[in-house]
Amino acid sequence: MSTSKQLTLPITGMTCANCVATVERNLKKLDGVNSAVVNLSSERATVDYDDSKLQIKDFIARVDRAGYGVATGDAELIIKRLSDDNDARILETALSKLDGVLEASVNVANEKAKIKYIPTIITQAEIRRTVTNTGFEAVELGNESEDVEAKAREHEINEQKRLFIIGLIFTIPLFVFSMLRDFNILGHWAHESWVNISMMLVAAPVQFYVGWQYYVGAYKSLRNGSANMDVLIAMGTSVAYFYSIFIAFGALSGHVYFETAAVIIVLIRLGKFLEARAKGRTSEAIKKLIGLRPKTARLIRDGAEVSVSIDSVLVGDIVLVKPGETIPVDGVIIEGRSSIDESMLTGESLPVEKNQGDSVIGATLNKLGLIKFEATKVGRETALARIIKLVEDAQGSKAPIQKLADQVSAVFVPIVIVIALLTFAAWYFIVPLTNYQFTDSPFTIGLINMVAVLVIACPCAMGLATPTAIMVGSGKGAEIGVLFKNSEALERAGNVNVVVLDKTGTITKGQPAVTDIVRSSKLQDTSYELRITDNELLRLAASVERGSEHPLGEAIWAEATTRGLSLAEISGFKSTPGFGVQAEVESQSVMVGNKKMFADKGIQIADFESEISRLQSEAKTAMLVAIDNQFAGIIAVADTIKESSKDAIADLHKMNLQVVMMTGDNQKTAEAIAKQVGVDTVLAEVLPEGKSSEVKKLQITNHESRITNIVAMVGDGVNDAPALAQADVGLAIGTGTDVAMAAAPITLMSGDLRGVAKAINLSRKTLSTIKQNLFWAFFYNVVLIPAAALGYLNPMLAAGAMAFSSVFVVTNSLRLRSVKI
Repeated sequence: MSTSKQLTLPITGMTCANCVATVERNLKKLDGVNSAVVNLSSERATVDYDDSKLQIKDFIARVDRAGYGVATGDAELIIKRLSDDNDARILETALSKLDGVLEASVNVANEKAKIKYIPTIITQAEIRRTVTNTGFEAVELGNESEDVEAKAREHEINEQKRLFIIGLIFTIPLFVFSMLRDFNILGHWAHESWVNISMMLVAAPVQFYVGWQYYVGAYKSLRNGSANMDVLIAMGTSVAYFYSIFIAFGALSGHVYFETAAVIIVLIRLGKFLEARAKGRTSEAIKKLIGLRPKTARLIRDGAEVSVSIDSVLVGDIVLVKPGETIPVDGVIIEGRSSIDESMLTGESLPVEKNQGDSVIGATLNKLGLIKFEATKVGRETALARIIKLVEDAQGSKAPIQKLADQVSAVFVPIVIVIALLTFAAWYFIVPLTNYQFTDSPFTIGLINMVAVLVIACPCAMGLATPTAIMVGSGKGAEIGVLFKNSEALERAGNVNVVVLDKTGTITKGQPAVTDIVRSSKLQDTSYELRITDNELLRLAASVERGSEHPLGEAIWAEATTRGLSLAEISGFKSTPGFGVQAEVESQSVMVGNKKMFADKGIQIADFESEISRLQSEAKTAMLVAIDNQFAGIIAVADTIKESSKDAIADLHKMNLQVVMMTGDNQKTAEAIAKQVGVDTVLAEVLPEGKSSEVKKLQITNHESRITNIVAMVGDGVNDAPALAQADVGLAIGTGTDVAMAAAPITLMSGDLRGVAKAINLSRKTLSTIKQNLFWAFFYNVVLIPAAALGYLNPMLAAGAMAFSSVFVVTNSLRLRSVKI
């Protein structure tokens, strides 16, 4: 049976947008691939595929065939309890079956296992767990926490630096000598033919060793039916170098340009070194998150404290955490109380009080008390691991704004080659027909200007403009407690002009409490006539609401429990969303609901309309109670407004956003709350199933005024999920349900509503950075390519400008890290 799976591969060897397009195109050619997205900045490929048709090795082979590589890690473990070759084969087979393991060999003689694996698919901890589950014991050799991708990136930086230094050693003397000779400082001997041959020999290591990568890259690119930056560099420097060879050996007369070819390569190497170093800094937010994870945990096993690797913690283990220590995994406190600093995950600076029964999150800091908790989520299931995965997915996705850059990059290099050839043709055939005063032969001038065009063109800046900003922006979001599921959400949030806030749990705390109980004295049933008390009314209502999951119902149930009332067993429970609940309680039909429910049932409440209005004007929700279809009383419930809500809505107004509150409450109660927090528009008495249609109405374009509303929906509950999905941008409050978070492309880790303004502000600044990058990338090429073609740019200056254009884009993106949100 075939299933769709997703795979993330760390790609090595990519230098520009054309490389991205080449890898994407090759992966998509595989039969069974549904989609493939490659990101230049994160250097990862995300592939959705049919696992009945393809295996991981097929993807690696395809990437390798395209001329690129996949970063892999090597694990070496000592295996205990191996008794013979049969055990070795059993373990080898078990390891080889793991997704992400490419090779596994187990040697019974030296009791070692060597595993080659892909770090984005499987970790060493999971490999060791498989060893344990197979019946053996694994002892780690080497560094388990080794970041294979970081190691590959570090290797690239060091390699670029090494080649740059080697290039400098040969190029500086060559360049200085050439300049001194051109100014006739060295005398006649410097113009001898043997000097040109010597310059050729000095330039050769730069051309064919320091610059060899560009020849290899150009060959692989052309073999794949495309052309990338390597093609331009290889063509440009080769034209200058080989033309100079003909002059050095007397086949042509004129000036040699060995130093030009060498300087071009060295400057581009410098640019690539700086770019690689800057790109490494774009993923620092992920490194910080990974760094939060403690290495060990203190467990209570067999009545004794034992310290184990965090990867050895299992669900159900009892974990002990002392004051000042980091909580290793997610769990629920079973003993003790403390104050927990969750700022590293939620962005909230104030510690959170935790007592027995409260949940704790791995990687947060235990500030005060000693606590014991039961581990509920470990490994990839912890909140931290899921946050890291979410940020990585967002960084690896493509923003819609990147589409233009991709389209241009696809045809950029061929167009530049055509412009370069036209430049040479114009200078050689057409310009001599004018009165232009040549400083050298038309052939030489045409050749040099052609080289300048080839070298000045930079597809890299276009390729890096969007993904680097997305990486830094999504990482910055994680630092302030705002998680973007994909880059489209990060881009789109900046265009929002209407923000819809669900009331319960978003503007309010979602923890309503009973404030008033009003009894009716007109019950006709003799068993209750004039004898029903506040507690009796509350007890009957709470007995029915015990089966409800609505926050208002829970408030009634909680109040009865607090008063120590004994709740009755019920039967025939029925819930009508948006109306209320009813059930049989002690042979009585008890109904708890709103005015609409009572109107539908024909229950008269006219005598209590003024009392209901009074409660509603005080921002209280009037829950009506009926016994045997007779009005019995009112239980008023009020939800407390979050301390940050008023400031959060004020922040949204400062950003020129329209704020709408949506609630199932009646109009008066909703307006009372709206007045307190300052929202612009109130949508009251909205049934759960009607929330998405209300959002849709807000999105409708006003053709007369030509205003299009981009709507953001903020919610926290199950009944918000359809509305979150309908909105242009959905934001889920982190304290809400998993369903709401799954439906929303943006998650606010804390329950603080101010996170909405932060998310939109971050999106705007990220979008602004992307536009700056794209403007620079296009402006640079549009202006400087014609300048080079017209002869205004020396090839060496062109190379320098090209090398630093990419560095500018990456550095501009890095500014987002220090932006105040």
